Amino acid sequence: MFERILIANRGEIAVRIARTCRELGVSCVAVHSDVDAHARHVALADESVHLPGVAPAVTYLNAEAILDAAAATGGEAVHPGYGFLSESAEFAEEVIARGLAWIGPSPEAMRMVGDKISARRVAETAGVPVVPGLTDPVEDPRVVEAFAADHGYPIAIKAAGGGGGRGLKIVGSSDEIAEGLGSARRESEAYFGASEVFVERYLQAPKHLEVQILAPSPGEALWLGVRDCSLQRRHQKLVEETPPPRWDELVTPMGEAAVALAKACGYTSAGTMEFLVDADGSFYFLEVNARLQVEHTVTEEVLGLDLVACQLTIAAGDPLDLAQAAIDPRGWAIECRINAEDPTRAFAPTPGRLNRFVPPSGLGVRVDSGYQEGDEIPGAYDSLIAKLICRGATRQEARTRMLRALEETVIQGVSTTIPAHLVLLQHPSFVAGTHTTRTLEDEGVLASLRAPDEGGAVPGVLVVDGRPVKLWNPAMAGSASAAVQGGLATTDVAAPMQGTIVKLLVSEGQTVEAGEGLMVLEAMKMETTIPATHGGTVTRLMVAQGETAGAGQVVAVVQ
Repeated sequence: MFERILIANRGEIAVRIARTCRELGVSCVAVHSDVDAHARHVALADESVHLPGVAPAVTYLNAEAILDAAAATGGEAVHPGYGFLSESAEFAEEVIARGLAWIGPSPEAMRMVGDKISARRVAETAGVPVVPGLTDPVEDPRVVEAFAADHGYPIAIKAAGGGGGRGLKIVGSSDEIAEGLGSARRESEAYFGASEVFVERYLQAPKHLEVQILAPSPGEALWLGVRDCSLQRRHQKLVEETPPPRWDELVTPMGEAAVALAKACGYTSAGTMEFLVDADGSFYFLEVNARLQVEHTVTEEVLGLDLVACQLTIAAGDPLDLAQAAIDPRGWAIECRINAEDPTRAFAPTPGRLNRFVPPSGLGVRVDSGYQEGDEIPGAYDSLIAKLICRGATRQEARTRMLRALEETVIQGVSTTIPAHLVLLQHPSFVAGTHTTRTLEDEGVLASLRAPDEGGAVPGVLVVDGRPVKLWNPAMAGSASAAVQGGLATTDVAAPMQGTIVKLLVSEGQTVEAGEGLMVLEAMKMETTIPATHGGTVTRLMVAQGETAGAGQVVAVVQ
């Protein structure tokens, strides 16, 4: 086993890794940006290294600075967590070239499955079913139209390097092809540095099931159960559980397909093979997450297994005392991702200070968080506050325990997704286990949520089905755009919400009219054009394509 590793991440996953290191007697080094200097993951580490700045590009995505930090602190290995550099084959190669161990799959395997087009080819070679589609990249709208003529609408145009809905556009008619293709290519370039996209038939209301993989070596792989991650908003998961409440007859064949795929690409370490299940029970390969998943916690809870410890053991070259026959899940586990987002305003991010944070506790309750009371949720990074995991002997016990734990949670200072979770977990489709990836959008599940200033509700609370529910931040009421623009210079134009600038529509020195689009911002899987608030000359653009802008950040100056 290693003596010291560097954790190339932040937030709850860095805390999660540091705790396992402490239990194993492994020293760990944290890295942190300016705003994370006093973060929880830094406090739990044995040593920390400052990465100057705030933006991910100069901090947690700064491969050279992270590698220098590992060398300066005597690290033997790097654990990337999830997000940031976790699926960068180039970074993994640099880690290995420095003589350090990479705690994850090999760069070769990451390349094979990191690109969705390549991953489709690997799946086909392994005999794993894939959604009907065009495996080669497409640029010509006529090629897309020909595919749609053969397979029907809707179709999905997807970024080859995408994930989590980034660079995914659903096209419902031929009139939407050109716009969808252009939008997908823009997002792909902004998020993944390449504009390659491909086309698949779009499954309109599938189940999203995924298999947890653990591979001690390239020639062997274990499957550790199947998770249901179908409850999503705009392809962003809200609730995950294991085992799946429906299609239990698919669990074994899906697990075996995942193992075949892992062996075909020489996979090692932990990873997830994701599948879509159509209404007729047909399942199709979706993508590989070549890293530890956010929702790995529910698998750990039903198996009594520490997946981070397994990752460290495999990377250190030590034997992993685990066999497929020994995988014996017990009970049920559900995870809710508690984000600093406003569910009454399209889940807009709500960064701010946690004036009060009292996590729940009790039998079968686990909370993984990178924050504590008084901490600031920065707008520069992911909005996840905590992962709440509840385990029970049955699904009903796990579900009712989760409802109790959600109601017990106290968070003040930012709006959170908890009110949405309370509604979702009691919705008839979730109770029955029949929910799909379209449940939230198509069934009006959250129609009962409204801001407190609607209908004469009690100030300072959220209203759910006519009943006041706490956890609402009164400071967030009112017009978001008005709040953003308030207090700015009359020449300034600000971002209405946190997001990524995927396209600049103007250049410096250009004359614009009031209402004319300046740039396109992608937030929460939707594109928003930021208009000029007044006419004049664009004297300065404060952001570049691909950069992240925070809510209220000045993005342009028009004089």
